[in-house]
Amino acid sequence: MGVFAMRLPDVGEGIAEAELTEWHVKPGDIVQEDDILAAVMTDKAAVEVPSAVAGKVLELGGEIGEMMAIGSVLIRIEVDGDGNESADAAAAAQAVKPAAAKPADPEEAEATPEPEDKPAAAPAAPAPVAAPAAKKPGHRLPRPEGAKPLAAPSVRARARSEGVDLRHVPGTGPGGRISHEDLDNWIASGGIQQGSVKRGRNTGVEEIRVIGMRRKIAEKMALSKRQIPHITIVEEVEMGALEDLRAALNKKHAGERPKLTLLPFLMRAIVEAVREQPGLNARFDDEAGVIHRHGGVHIGIATQTPQGLNVPVIHHAEAGSLWDNAGELARLAEAAREGSIKREELTGGTITITSLGALGAIATTPIINHPEVAIVGVNKMQIRPVWDGQQFQPRKMMNLSCSFDHRVVDGWDAAVFVQKLKTLLESPAMLFVEG
Repeated sequence: MGVFAMRLPDVGEGIAEAELTEWHVKPGDIVQEDDILAAVMTDKAAVEVPSAVAGKVLELGGEIGEMMAIGSVLIRIEVDGDGNESADAAAAAQAVKPAAAKPADPEEAEATPEPEDKPAAAPAAPAPVAAPAAKKPGHRLPRPEGAKPLAAPSVRARARSEGVDLRHVPGTGPGGRISHEDLDNWIASGGIQQGSVKRGRNTGVEEIRVIGMRRKIAEKMALSKRQIPHITIVEEVEMGALEDLRAALNKKHAGERPKLTLLPFLMRAIVEAVREQPGLNARFDDEAGVIHRHGGVHIGIATQTPQGLNVPVIHHAEAGSLWDNAGELARLAEAAREGSIKREELTGGTITITSLGALGAIATTPIINHPEVAIVGVNKMQIRPVWDGQQFQPRKMMNLSCSFDHRVVDGWDAAVFVQKLKTLLESPAMLFVEG
């Protein structure tokens, strides 16, 4: 038998380390070649690491949340044959690790002999006099129905601060007067009671380590807010004409082409708008002080997944039709939710769309996807009364919330861009007019 030390493989070009986010095995498990051993996170892509050999797991090389260098020992497996590491070397590597503190075993503690020179135990103190038994909080002295509870002002003030309704607190004083001791007993018994329903206080605290995807999201959001001075413009858009067109196109091509949502139309509007303002289809290298304006429009779509927020990128949206982009959007969103999306499909965006769908609010303040310089936020669509000059008319309205990097985008240019989107969405025929 031998020991095979499997090292963390190169999980992406230029990646020097990866975060260990999940173990699929534990010491003592029997694994086969290609069984998944662990998952690691690099950038925003989770990568599963398969076993290179079959054998018995001896040792795990890291803990969840630990950053591991590419090429470091991920796991040691006992294999038939010589392996690639001697047993002595494996034992030595394990020995240098600091021993983890563990709680003492009560049986071991009892078996440990006491030092012979231990001083004699001090004489036992006399047993304390038993305190009077506390009054049971459930004991209620008679109180007329609807009568105001009797209590001192200090007791009432404390009850208000503790959120206790004194009408339900049993008093043990004369005439049912409630004392501080009664209030203490009531709180200790589990809390507030309304009628026959008892509501105890939940004092539990759950610790959740911020690792993997959630840590990446936290770092990216903090970077964006720290580095980018945001300017956000909210504009109201009438969506009736576009929604009618969308419904007609979906009906005409039902079962033949991908279903059209609002997003492919918005993508087409962004493509048209940045032709006139290429400075918004850009990435800003703030360390080098260089703006990279892109000819291709690579639109990121913020997508909620079970692992957290992902931003799949539809590359060259300018070259795709409505249905091309709709199909690619559906494919990428599904891959992101399943966790099978490729790293290159999550990078290279030049402008981003974010939408909360049916959960959307009236207005939002989107955070720019650094190092991009603009993001377009879609809010809730609803029927609102709109004044047409003579009377209010019901109209299908939606707000766009667009944020810009104010270091490189002036307020005037931001407003022009938003107005262009508004014009194109309110007159969707213009989306299909060349030139």
